[in-house]
Amino acid sequence: MACLSEVLLFSCCVGKVVLTWEILVSNEHETQAVVRLRSLQGLYLLCEADGSLCYGRPRTSHHGCFLIRFHRNGQWTLQCIISGRYLESDGEDVFCTSRVLSAYHMWTPRPALHVHVILFSPLNHCYARADPTMGRVWVDAPIPCLEECGFLLHFQDGCYHLETSAHTFLSHLDRLVSQPSTQTAFHMQVRPGGLVALSDGEGGMLYPQGTRLLLSLGSNPHGGEEWFILQRCPTWVSLTSKARKFLSVIYDVEVCAASEHISPMSLFQFECDNETPTLQLRSANGCYLAQRRHRAVMADGHPVECETFFRMHWNCGRILLQSPNGRFLGIAANGLLMASATVPGPNEEFGIRLANRSFLALRGRYGYVGTSSEHDLLQCNMDQPDCIHLLPCRQGIYHFQAQGGSFWSITSFGTFRPWGKFALNFCIELQGSNLLTVLAPNGFYMRSDRSGTLLADSEDITKECIWEF
Repeated sequence: MACLSEVLLFSCCVGKVVLTWEILVSNEHETQAVVRLRSLQGLYLLCEADGSLCYGRPRTSHHGCFLIRFHRNGQWTLQCIISGRYLESDGEDVFCTSRVLSAYHMWTPRPALHVHVILFSPLNHCYARADPTMGRVWVDAPIPCLEECGFLLHFQDGCYHLETSAHTFLSHLDRLVSQPSTQTAFHMQVRPGGLVALSDGEGGMLYPQGTRLLLSLGSNPHGGEEWFILQRCPTWVSLTSKARKFLSVIYDVEVCAASEHISPMSLFQFECDNETPTLQLRSANGCYLAQRRHRAVMADGHPVECETFFRMHWNCGRILLQSPNGRFLGIAANGLLMASATVPGPNEEFGIRLANRSFLALRGRYGYVGTSSEHDLLQCNMDQPDCIHLLPCRQGIYHFQAQGGSFWSITSFGTFRPWGKFALNFCIELQGSNLLTVLAPNGFYMRSDRSGTLLADSEDITKECIWEF
């Protein structure tokens, strides 16, 4: 079965269990697609002759193939290609026995990516951007390096609420409001490839309109302008030298540390292979930092060049970058970025700060970090996250502030409460494009626990210490 690049992770609730599948598309039309469903463990959902389902490897070219039909209400039906039976659930089990379509065969797809997202318009080649001053959302950002391009996607009662980075909500009235309500609830249509469209459920679709591309409800979108590609919010950072000067791109390609003020050319997208500690930094001009002749580092690289990959090392919240020739990046006497030192020192350590987010929404192995009315301790198995507001105090060190304005506190058992009176120091170290670790005030790494309680008791970085943000 030929798989296209259109792959979408989606999850569906069966009783209290959330099933997550990867959608592999072989053939797609406007209202339907032929797909296979692959679990996160790499096994395929297979329909047997008796209507039972199992995970395994397809035995024939059509074994495990389903026909997905996209319905107007945003729901899907999945029909086994071989038997013609529909996938359904009784709230506990999933099976495939009936050839007569009914309401029991309707599935509501829910994108399984992290809730902190960006919306890209493939028709306009721009990203959605919230404007807190005007109280509007525009689709006019060519690069999503601003915090205003990030949104939190909340799922509640079958609908989605779009929260801005300033914690306001997009409403049916085309303006931002302070609280979620029925006027901020949107129905989502989902297509393989990460395509989504939002509607009010009464015929109105959300799409960019007018010369300024205001994101608002309308009834007559043209050429697919109501469709957006839903992507995880990227990580943009700023880097500072030992002299507290921002690393910036000047004269289009040169990289130097000369300015005490941050600018768009001081922002770099943090792109990291999650399996190896190699890093690429993409500047706002669209090119990557690359080591060139005479050990100079220039912002003129392309993503496939080996000269654009740097090995990262961490030291108490500060980052060191090692070039492909083994030398460490540092600031020369003229302020330019060079790969010179064979042994790193203070001149090769850079302060790093998250540039496009003032808060974190953390997801671990068992769910999101948040509060629960049933527990007084912070939990790590929640369906929706609580925002952790970041108060930078020095490079790599942050204070964690809860949503109510109080601070995170830590107990002698390494557990956390969200109502502390005093700010504590948390050290953040990036481990991937959207992955990080947190060194807690007690000197241990913060980790998720199977019990659901958030803990800080790990001396080493394990899989449970890695957080998606």
